[in-house]
Amino acid sequence: MLLLLVLASSVANAQYKPAGDKIKTQWADQVSPDKVLPEYPRPLMTREHWANLNGLWNYAITSKDGKQPVTFDGEILVPFCIESSLSGVQKEVGADKALWYQRDFMVPKAWKGQRVLLHFGAVDWMADVWVNGIKVGSHTGGYTPFSFDITQALNGKTNELVVRVWDPTDDSYIPHGKQVNNPRGIFYTAVTGIWQTVWMEPVPDSYIASLHTVPNLDKATVTVTPEFKGLTSDDLYQVEVLFEGERVASGKALGGQPVEVNMPQGFRTWTPDRPNLYDLKVTVFRKGKIVDEVGSYFAMRCFGTKRDESGIVRLTLNGKPIFHFGPLDQGWWPDGLYTAPTDEALAYDIQKTKELGFNMIRKHVKVEPARWYYHCDRLGMIVWQDMPSGGKGPGWQTTQYFQGPESVRSLESEECYKKEWREIIESLISQPCIGVWVPFNESWGQFKTPEIVEMTKKLDPTRLVNPASGGNFYACGDILDLHHYPEPKMVLYDPTRVTVLGEYGGIGRKVEGHTWVKDQGWGYVEFDSEEKVTDTYVEYANQLYYMVPQGFSAAVYTQTTDCETELNGLMTYDRKVIKLDKKRLLEINRKISHALAE
Repeated sequence: MLLLLVLASSVANAQYKPAGDKIKTQWADQVSPDKVLPEYPRPLMTREHWANLNGLWNYAITSKDGKQPVTFDGEILVPFCIESSLSGVQKEVGADKALWYQRDFMVPKAWKGQRVLLHFGAVDWMADVWVNGIKVGSHTGGYTPFSFDITQALNGKTNELVVRVWDPTDDSYIPHGKQVNNPRGIFYTAVTGIWQTVWMEPVPDSYIASLHTVPNLDKATVTVTPEFKGLTSDDLYQVEVLFEGERVASGKALGGQPVEVNMPQGFRTWTPDRPNLYDLKVTVFRKGKIVDEVGSYFAMRCFGTKRDESGIVRLTLNGKPIFHFGPLDQGWWPDGLYTAPTDEALAYDIQKTKELGFNMIRKHVKVEPARWYYHCDRLGMIVWQDMPSGGKGPGWQTTQYFQGPESVRSLESEECYKKEWREIIESLISQPCIGVWVPFNESWGQFKTPEIVEMTKKLDPTRLVNPASGGNFYACGDILDLHHYPEPKMVLYDPTRVTVLGEYGGIGRKVEGHTWVKDQGWGYVEFDSEEKVTDTYVEYANQLYYMVPQGFSAAVYTQTTDCETELNGLMTYDRKVIKLDKKRLLEINRKISHALAE
């Protein structure tokens, strides 16, 4: 039996190959059907036992309303979207078609007597799921994890899993970020279907479904609020806080109540320079016996604002002023599109951003897999998290506060936005790295901004809210965010809120052999050498530095990497060339990111 499995795996590996002839990253060669993103996908809540369902699945494309196919078009490597090279397919789907997935799986014998949860990291956009012909659930939203309890649908032997996906991309109002059906300019290839890890885990009848952690530096506490399934009022749960393997604090509660744990005197805070993380162990007891147990982590840190001696409102971390400075990060890959080829690749952009002297990343109109935020947490990188854009917005006013009229989105469109933004915040709320929520980019799909800011604040009162990065400006939220290309410029200033430069730069350089389309691409300004690009970058950076005393408290440079035909990256799209002088870049970036250091 083992020999047959090995032979079957070898045949699958031999048949699989990336599709197309576009450039690829150095990690593409490490991808194979029997080793696809094997890392545990949910670092904020870990269990010992789980099963990864990534690998080769069958796929078929039908009409939008077509029935489940009996035969399939071929195999696709999950979790790479069908439009990507690493999927092995590289086909378009579109709003008038549906994409079907199918595979068989077995549940480990050791899981007998437990419930089985089926998890999807993210599926873009509408997913319907069947196990052994039984509908187990549906989900809409392309950026958030979801799961189904499939216990009653299992047959105890080989099981069949079928997923149907429909994704209209920009042919609808749905949040889709920079995906479009007709890629061009600053908009990129569509992403359809499964694009994050699919996995299973066993849980008891009563189990921990999620954890929410809130640190409080003033009180020297961390509050842990679990969500339980099947809990009784007599069930007790215990929270243990550990640092470098040693228990430093603990607390208990009954019936799923929040527990406030007192942190030890002299606790360590989290900063980009010292990203200290505490481990958590959460255990549920029933009549003295362990019912469920999960691992997690958190950080003692606090994002805020305060006025400096000149009366300028500044961003703070742990009560101290800090200048947030980092790149606009699209999170796209030439081989995997939305999905990094490996976990090492996923961490690479963050590591390079750190090595180049930045302390922040603006995650631009995209949400990443949970492990990306984990890498930001452990490496010490502040994140501004955008809501993926979608739908039509009003006219764009960039040098004054908005004077209307605002475009009208349908009620259905508004509710779709609110549902997905709520789910994004809830899924990421315990990540230490996230410092700022950004509901809108520019005026893309912008609507009822004060209402959305209030909604965001209610969902998470511990973070700052940037109402619309470079968008139509309203007197709400914590930040006034300006965009100006290519050089930095302050066209407005808000004496009551933080004023930031949410986008600038876009210095382009074409590197032969490393472009998405041969001999094609563009930048806001373009140069033909490392020296000229670096000189211009330093020139703009020095202009920015001298604007800090005038009122800028953060800045975002466009951008981390080239993306398809955009050549504005600090790195090429394949991550093989850093296009500027690293030493000079590090020197000026450190100068800016420490501009407000006390």
